[in-house]
Amino acid sequence: MVGEAGLATNGLLQLIAQLIQTGRGHARLAGVRTFALATLFGTLSAVLAERYGGSLVAVGVIALVALLVVGNVAKMRLEPVDPGLTTEVALLLMFGVGALLVVGSRPLAIALGGGVAVLLQLKARLHGWIDRLGDQDFGAIMRFALIALVILPLLPDRAMGPYQVWNPRSIWWMVLLIVAISLAGYLGFKLFGARAGALVAGLLGGLISSTATAVSYARRSREQPELARVGVFVVLASSGVVFARLLVEVAVVAPSFLGAAALPLGVLLGGFALVAVAAWRGQGERGATPLEPENPTELRPALLFGLLYGAVLLAVAVAKDHFGTAGLYTVATLSGLTDMDAITLSTARLVAAGTLDADSGWRTLLIASLSNLGFKAALVTALGNRRMSRGVALGYLAAALGGVACWWLR
Repeated sequence: MVGEAGLATNGLLQLIAQLIQTGRGHARLAGVRTFALATLFGTLSAVLAERYGGSLVAVGVIALVALLVVGNVAKMRLEPVDPGLTTEVALLLMFGVGALLVVGSRPLAIALGGGVAVLLQLKARLHGWIDRLGDQDFGAIMRFALIALVILPLLPDRAMGPYQVWNPRSIWWMVLLIVAISLAGYLGFKLFGARAGALVAGLLGGLISSTATAVSYARRSREQPELARVGVFVVLASSGVVFARLLVEVAVVAPSFLGAAALPLGVLLGGFALVAVAAWRGQGERGATPLEPENPTELRPALLFGLLYGAVLLAVAVAKDHFGTAGLYTVATLSGLTDMDAITLSTARLVAAGTLDADSGWRTLLIASLSNLGFKAALVTALGNRRMSRGVALGYLAAALGGVACWWLR
């Protein structure tokens, strides 16, 4: 059985070796044959370990490390030493992949081998991305780690407050989710924003803040009327991305609610995709760079969102208890004016807990969405020129009609 397992892995190992060759180029310490042999060495060590004891795998690792040391010492005598350890770590990892093919999961081993190949191949591109990120951007990543790994474990995990709707750890989980989505948009801007076209500007605008994107382009259309056409596309595209973002939030917080929420949110997403494509036709790329975003990992905005989310949770509970669905829809209208994340997360959580039925839940999200669209349309009308205001209003109206149809037809 063991022999068959070892023989069955040979073809897989050759595939992994071919993948790795694309990332190694002309490395002098280790080439494609060395990686393949290291993987086979790991496989052989695991096969022998099943018969003679697991210590043989450890002996194999020690032997491989010794060979790497000898190889590096010899290399030092011929040329300046590269302090990087990528090749050495990759070889050790491939030894482990070879062992895993025998004693563990073959699909996992193949995935790990392919992952090594991809990382090696992307070396130059990864260095380019890192070079475009400054100290402030790495600081943002570290602050996200602070929010996720330091603050979260310290918070109590129990219900408290009126209606027992406040669980500090659950609330901070929601903060973490929103900060993670915004951080993705922020880093995307840092990596691609300077060269972004209209499409990237719309996508990043929806991840960072569709309201801020609408305000930014509306103001620019007053100062530079020729940007009105591209501004219409960017605003419509960013507004559509919001609904993809909301679907992700629902899927994370309340997977059981996704089926009910998917139709209205999906219809709005599809409607915006159609009107954005229509706006795209014939528009130029000039002036399509997205707005410079604020750092989403600062503690102050994270705390403010946590407070807003907690307030919406309480408002929804009070409204439902005292005024029924009419009160709930009123809270959705007011909350949706400026922020869709808080009402979406609170509604999804209540549906997941069984406090709110799914039908009322998706209707709450639809009302909040329409309220949010109306607020952004009013901002663009007040701040933008006539051409942009008309284009955004028509696009919003066309997309919103699909949401209204969902209300009446479901």
